[in-house]
Amino acid sequence: MNYKQTVHYLYSQLPLFTRVGQSAYKANLDNTIELCSRLGNPQHKFKSVHIAGTNGKGSTSHMLAAVLQTAGYKTGLYTSPHLKDFRERIRINGAMISEEEVIAFVAAHQGDFDEVSPSFFEMTVALAFDFFAREKVDIAIIEVGLGGRLDSTNIITPLLSIVTNIGWDHMNILGDTLQLIAAEKAGIIKPNIPVIIGEYQPEVAGIFIEKANLEKSKIMFASELLSEVEHHLSAGEDEHLLEVTLKSLDISVFRLPEVSFHLDLTGTYQVKNLKTVVLAVRELRMNGFEISEGHLKSALSKVGPLTGLHGRWETLSKHPLTICDTGHNPEGIQEVLKNIAAVKFDQLHFVIGMVNDKDLSKILGKLPANAIYYFCKPDIPRGLEAESLKLKAESFGLHGEAYTSVKEALWSAQQNAGENDLVFVGGSTFVVAEAI
Repeated sequence: MNYKQTVHYLYSQLPLFTRVGQSAYKANLDNTIELCSRLGNPQHKFKSVHIAGTNGKGSTSHMLAAVLQTAGYKTGLYTSPHLKDFRERIRINGAMISEEEVIAFVAAHQGDFDEVSPSFFEMTVALAFDFFAREKVDIAIIEVGLGGRLDSTNIITPLLSIVTNIGWDHMNILGDTLQLIAAEKAGIIKPNIPVIIGEYQPEVAGIFIEKANLEKSKIMFASELLSEVEHHLSAGEDEHLLEVTLKSLDISVFRLPEVSFHLDLTGTYQVKNLKTVVLAVRELRMNGFEISEGHLKSALSKVGPLTGLHGRWETLSKHPLTICDTGHNPEGIQEVLKNIAAVKFDQLHFVIGMVNDKDLSKILGKLPANAIYYFCKPDIPRGLEAESLKLKAESFGLHGEAYTSVKEALWSAQQNAGENDLVFVGGSTFVVAEAI
């Protein structure tokens, strides 16, 4: 098979969560353990950092990978889902795995797939671990796919575990309370492996503390060790940078009482992720990694170019101003709305699509009634029909038209937008993928 045929085989032969949802989720690690055993357990052949969380784990993963590769380390990066190309999920120093590597792996192990019957995600994890081991990366940043305890990535023994935060997402799988969701994500905490929790949330902090104590693992809350002094957006002729000044509440984090950073990821929610990354760098230094303040600052000013990250408060067009963001759960949408509120515009045009297994009411109830909505369906089986979304939105006082595709909805929004209007695209990672 060529590359296109190989990827089609993966999508069609193996259950893919992003397309079909809960039916693709495997509530155990058996298949991943068996596949990796047949590969010689590659997950034990490289150092790693494991990152979970409801929001921010993708940005945090990319930021940390950028820092490590800037410091001169051969850095693997495993994330999901992808936006445009399957190979985005597996990178080394920002470069995607080659088409030839994907073809060769599937051809060599098709018999194993037939015998083990793995999910799409289980196969992809095995491919990533095998690739990182063969390429002898110095370290790999591994993002959890869903949850933590039973996620396929949870067969690694990392140097450091990170949980960014806890919010409402995938309740049909992880549980219908924040405490149950937190318990699943706390499942990545390993014996004697330090863990960083990005945000201290009183309702779930005790769950992480209890699990860390049980595993005899050092636990740190980034939000309690670092505080924000100020942040603002600086607009240059060709680029925008989020300027953030942090101060250390623990003198061992910074040599100086205050440190400023210039982030090319301009969503203000990145301030939370920045604190987590800074604390993670301190822990990696304690593990012998030589990462200077210069490496840290330089990397964070160009995370996008270094790692290929897209879809985080990303400008798609300036005329009219068109911005997209992958925030798709209640907490993510709340952060998006904060950023929209910080932009000066006359009228907001909101291109929105969602998947059919989300709790719409928790999201639609937060959206502004004075925006013009362009309802669309992402081109996946889980996509919610545009007319259904429109009807549900109208019960929350949100009005607009339904469109046959993301492309048509975006085109209409941009055609209707005035010179000083804002077009925003979001509601689902898959809508953003199509827009990009």
